[in-house]
Amino acid sequence: MMTFRERFFATLLFGGPDRVLLQPGGPRESTRRAWATQGLPLDADYLAVLYDTIGLPRDTGGYGGVPVSFAMLPTFEERVLTHADGHYVVQDWMGAIVEISDAFDYTYLRVPRDFVTRKWHKFPVETRADWEAMRARYDVDTPGRFGDDFHASCAALRGTDTVLSVQVNGPFWQLREWCGFEGLCALFLDDPDFVREMVAVWTEFVGVLLTRISAELPIDRLGISEDMAYKAHAMISPAMTRDFLLPTYTRWVEIVKGGGGQVIDLDSDGCVDELIPVWIDAGINVCSPMEVAAHTDLPALRQRFGRQMGYVGGVDKRAIATGGAVLDAELARLAPVIADGGYLPGCDHGIPPDISWPNYVDYARKLARLCGW
Repeated sequence: MMTFRERFFATLLFGGPDRVLLQPGGPRESTRRAWATQGLPLDADYLAVLYDTIGLPRDTGGYGGVPVSFAMLPTFEERVLTHADGHYVVQDWMGAIVEISDAFDYTYLRVPRDFVTRKWHKFPVETRADWEAMRARYDVDTPGRFGDDFHASCAALRGTDTVLSVQVNGPFWQLREWCGFEGLCALFLDDPDFVREMVAVWTEFVGVLLTRISAELPIDRLGISEDMAYKAHAMISPAMTRDFLLPTYTRWVEIVKGGGGQVIDLDSDGCVDELIPVWIDAGINVCSPMEVAAHTDLPALRQRFGRQMGYVGGVDKRAIATGGAVLDAELARLAPVIADGGYLPGCDHGIPPDISWPNYVDYARKLARLCGW
């Protein structure tokens, strides 16, 4: 029987796993609250209960990280600017002015613990002076960038069943955090040299950190967060992606694969069909979460791109919520891709609260059977 680590690589790299890795997807806070009314105690380990319910042993391996921060240092002070009419206006840790419902507090802006709608009022980089102040926060040698136990953490991972996973913001994602989506899109046309300068700084900053990690041990999986597509098309054209962003992807892939890493997983919501050729040219070999509501057709993508690209996700959350014959048809649609390899099936985003606990258990049981468990 394969270990978790062996199964991870065999699943995503067309290696013929004994069983396809089982990762049905995880819930957000609102989903857990709903499940607490449907038979799952709120304080329970939902995965432990799930595996016990469907009669499977829990994997002993998993994903691990090392104490390296890719965030700005120092961060901005988080503070509430106004509170009125059921909303907070907050300066977040990245320097943006953001509005959220007072059903949540500003800590929800740090980590996506739930499905939270936000409205941005202002972004931290609007002028060249703003940019100079911002780039100073990304010094690779700032104290605290590497944890005191960095070397010990790397040593502890060597020879284990753990998959070292490092997640970074892609250049589009990071510049959007600095300039805002509309501001960034305007800059692509109005001041492309400014965009190139910011991309170059981000490429180098991340590249140096990846190089230092890779000098200790291989980065098994590099995840690149890069939401850059709408429901039907990319947010910028494939030509712009190739011009402005491809060199960054290529550089990071060279570093990670040169250090012995194997899986480069780019995560973008939306319809990414027209971007996949750019990512393939960069050496990216996995993309996710493959949202079905954004017209993603995994069997068609496999036919079009063959084994040049692996996938994670791709199971329609709406079919899981409906269950029954609709779910059966969705899993049957994906069965040929699972059998062909290079595919780790799971929910095509976080598990929303309209997926009931009984339906989630039924879905996980059926998915496990399809994956050979």
